[in-house]
Amino acid sequence: MSDLFSKFDALIAERQALLDTGVRDPFSIVMEKVLSPTRAVIKGKETILLGTYNYMGMTFDPDVIQAGKDALDQFGAGTTGSRLLNGTYQGHRECEDALKEFYGTEHAMVFSTGYQANLGLVSTIAGKGDYIILDADSHASIYDGCALGNAEVVRFRHNSVDDLDKRLGRLPPEAGKLVILEGVYSMMGDVAPLPEMVAIAKKHGCMIMCDEAHGMGFFGANGRGVFEEMGCEGDIDFIVGTFSKSVGTVGGFVVSNHPKFEVLRLVTRPYVFTASLPPSVVATAAMSIRKLMHAGDKRAHLWENSRRLHNGLRELGYKLGTETPQSAIIAIILTDQAQAVALWQSLLEGGVYVNLARPPATPAGMFLLRCSLCAEHSGNEVETILGLFAESGRAVGCIGAAV
Repeated sequence: MSDLFSKFDALIAERQALLDTGVRDPFSIVMEKVLSPTRAVIKGKETILLGTYNYMGMTFDPDVIQAGKDALDQFGAGTTGSRLLNGTYQGHRECEDALKEFYGTEHAMVFSTGYQANLGLVSTIAGKGDYIILDADSHASIYDGCALGNAEVVRFRHNSVDDLDKRLGRLPPEAGKLVILEGVYSMMGDVAPLPEMVAIAKKHGCMIMCDEAHGMGFFGANGRGVFEEMGCEGDIDFIVGTFSKSVGTVGGFVVSNHPKFEVLRLVTRPYVFTASLPPSVVATAAMSIRKLMHAGDKRAHLWENSRRLHNGLRELGYKLGTETPQSAIIAIILTDQAQAVALWQSLLEGGVYVNLARPPATPAGMFLLRCSLCAEHSGNEVETILGLFAESGRAVGCIGAAV
């Protein structure tokens, strides 16, 4: 009988060879205690967190925590049902109301995760005979939404306005078309040229979806995302986002002004057939979203942190994913897996945790460390991080010795 796990043998061997060198497994880190949005205890040592996506530091906000505690007392630990049946509680509606106020839209639909929000909208809105046109670097949840649905899928080169125009020009003009973009791309932290791409999509009669998972909270005057920052608010048909980044909890959502939007509650399988979020989670999300409406000072400090870390790493000699700081994500590109793992381990031992990313999460042959900054990182913490990158980088040969 065939062993269905045999397809993973090469990966298993590669992982074991790495562990045999004495390196800790980068993908099985346990936070024994979380002390704040920027610090946790890992293997008994207090560690600065630089890989959590906790952009606005809302996980320890006292009002957010209290909202969750109150909801636990009033509504219990869980819903035991889907949104369509018995799983919509008062808190779900209040969370959707907070989203509508935050985004200034008529409709909002909350999912159990951001992954399911993409999976649900993408697989449902475009069907047989329709086309989905997506950036080649789109998130796995977007690709999986395409696989779950029946639409034809067309990819265009990452952030290429010309390639998007060319590929749309080859499609039947009468067909339904959905162009999918992301405000911030999570691997490199680069942003999309939304105004140009939106103009091309509109020229070809397409509807537009923009994933603002990594843009919500700190882009735009109101923190709505890159589409707000770039003046595209009136042109995007669907904004998809998550609660697991700037909002500081878990869950996902879609907001829209389309007059027929509410029918999606009846036909979107990842919404209809999944248990809804616990009352405590939607309560924390709603409170966090309402506080993010007035988080201008946090946004400004997060940008200060991003510019300081980006510029400091460049000065040390690291190769970064973007020439200038474009978001709260900073990608450090390494030559190979051995170098990436060595730097990652040295940083962890020094007291900084970052994300190690490798294929298939990255393009073939690309290994990088991904830093994600928080508005709660102090200036002193950023300087400490830079000092550890200098020390570790020189120790493992990623950068040259100090002049």
